[in-house]
Amino acid sequence: MSLFAGKTLMITGGTGSFGNTVLKHFLHTDIGQIRIFSRDEKKQDDMRHDLQARFPEYAGKVKFFIGDVRNIQSVRDAMPGVDYIFHAAALKQVPSCEFFPMEAVRTNVEGTDNVLHAAVEAGVKRVVCLSTDKAAYPINAMGISKAMMERVIYANARVAAERGDTVICCTRYGNVMCSRGSVIPLFIDQIKAGNPITITDPNMTRFLMNLDEAVDLVKFAFENANPGDLFIQKADASTIGDLAKAVQQLFGDTGTSIIGTRHGEKLYETLMTREERLRSEDMGQYFRVAADNRDLNYDKFFVQGDVRTMADESYTSHNTTRLDVEGTVQKILTTDYVKEQLALQ
Repeated sequence: MSLFAGKTLMITGGTGSFGNTVLKHFLHTDIGQIRIFSRDEKKQDDMRHDLQARFPEYAGKVKFFIGDVRNIQSVRDAMPGVDYIFHAAALKQVPSCEFFPMEAVRTNVEGTDNVLHAAVEAGVKRVVCLSTDKAAYPINAMGISKAMMERVIYANARVAAERGDTVICCTRYGNVMCSRGSVIPLFIDQIKAGNPITITDPNMTRFLMNLDEAVDLVKFAFENANPGDLFIQKADASTIGDLAKAVQQLFGDTGTSIIGTRHGEKLYETLMTREERLRSEDMGQYFRVAADNRDLNYDKFFVQGDVRTMADESYTSHNTTRLDVEGTVQKILTTDYVKEQLALQ
């Protein structure tokens, strides 16, 4: 019997790539109910019909709630009876957030605060929130909003821990291959249309994870979290140039076109900052970064000081394991999307 046996799990933003992968992992288990909470009725209707067609004996486990994390009452209305929450609702497109930063604030920051307040009010036992590598040393609106989201998580986790009921933690991971808005589906579409692949900067590096690994990270955090913990998966990376070559090796070489970096893009991504590494614990495949539990009594820190305030280096897509083209081919072949697209050729 699992920790989820007979329990109710709510997934915010549940019609997205992450939510669909959670269903793949949990639908056939002894979980009691899965609640999909999102604002897009069309995606909910598509998901409902797909489940009824493919898994009629399990489709009844999934319940759908229309709502928006920006509207705390709609979150509260979906919360009664919920045991656990995976909070995945977010605005995550870097250019969109650059042009509409307050929309990122309303969803990523205020929306997260709404979910956590409603969870504590309803007595939810555990909440795992999903963050991004762009929250570490952020330079764009999306990353800044996610960094603020993390601070909201830690503040709420501290209050919830003092009450002794709801455990709130956070996960942070890099690019999830073939998720909504990611570059691999774009590359494949460009090749199938006979057009050159558009590359921002071939030397840019990015972490590579598949959706199953993202769900495994959240499950690990769920099972091992103390209040306010941040969990990070050790991940491989590749250059964008090598990623493009890997996709072309599988789908055909139509050439490349260098278009330059987009608004708010970094040359490389950071999963764990130098400051966080001081509080980190190596747990094998994952890092656990303990919550910063200092209080508002600043005197002892300013008078006594800390001997060390940061580690020697951050954990980045530049200094993690770097995949070559062949290694990148094998990595992207772990995604269902790539395998499905290859089957269509």
